[in-house]
Amino acid sequence: MESIEYLLYQQVNKEKWDNCISNAGNSLIYGYSFYLDGMAKHWDALVLNDYEAVMPLTYNKKYGIYYLYQPPFTAALGVFGKNISAGLLHKFLSAIPAKFKYWDIYLNYGNHFSLTGFHLYERMNYVLQLDNTYEDLYNNFKTSTQRNIKKFEQLKGEVKKNVSIQEVIALSRQQSAAFSSLAAEDFKRIEDLYNLLRQQSKALTYGAYSNQQLIASAAFFIYQRRAYYILVGNHPDGKTIGASHALMNAFIKDHAGQNVLLDFEGSDIRSVAFFYSSFGAMEEKYSGIKLNKLPKLVQLFKK
Repeated sequence: MESIEYLLYQQVNKEKWDNCISNAGNSLIYGYSFYLDGMAKHWDALVLNDYEAVMPLTYNKKYGIYYLYQPPFTAALGVFGKNISAGLLHKFLSAIPAKFKYWDIYLNYGNHFSLTGFHLYERMNYVLQLDNTYEDLYNNFKTSTQRNIKKFEQLKGEVKKNVSIQEVIALSRQQSAAFSSLAAEDFKRIEDLYNLLRQQSKALTYGAYSNQQLIASAAFFIYQRRAYYILVGNHPDGKTIGASHALMNAFIKDHAGQNVLLDFEGSDIRSVAFFYSSFGAMEEKYSGIKLNKLPKLVQLFKK
């Protein structure tokens, strides 16, 4: 008999939790306890039987109201386990305690269903399998991307590995300030997480330089045969000379022939999605869900 239990954070058996994530057919780094500890303000859990499937509930509290939110640098969560079905997802969503009055979360690609009683909206990720020769991968790039890579080389640009994470963060903060609500605390959390994974040789950085100036940068997490394009910064000067194309090309070249799936982390912005797809990446659909159970008076004040 299926039993889904709500556990407070301190009740979660992290060893069993992480084993469930590792063995899940839809395993993602974001679901591991160390990642949730690093990026979420608070998290509790829903657990099926003896950790056969799990769902982290990342939450915060404002004006006395509990709400579910998507932590920064955490592309997707939802239900993780083997043989996830629409019915099981429905049971998990139905088991979320009533105290969480507002939901705004993203579910993973293994939760991409149409449900009765819950409105899931579609989001798009892009992934590229790297277990091919670099020549074959490169030949699958769009012509415009190949042209941008050559342009950067002709302008004597250089891509380097192991750029300081502080430099990557500085460029990312500078780039995202105009359109993102990310706070200094969020960048400190991702820096600490990077350093944790770096100690395990599961994280690395790349930077593209022009005239000795860092104009494109990224941090990658590589975990369980999936490489995450996690922290990105692009200087406006790099956009016209192919810097980000050259950076991504360098990563792909270094990891070609390996059993690794490059996860671009997706975007609903058309130009960014085009950039990802231009490397031959394939669509990987996932779902978001918003649910508002706030009292009517509070809803009036919620933007």
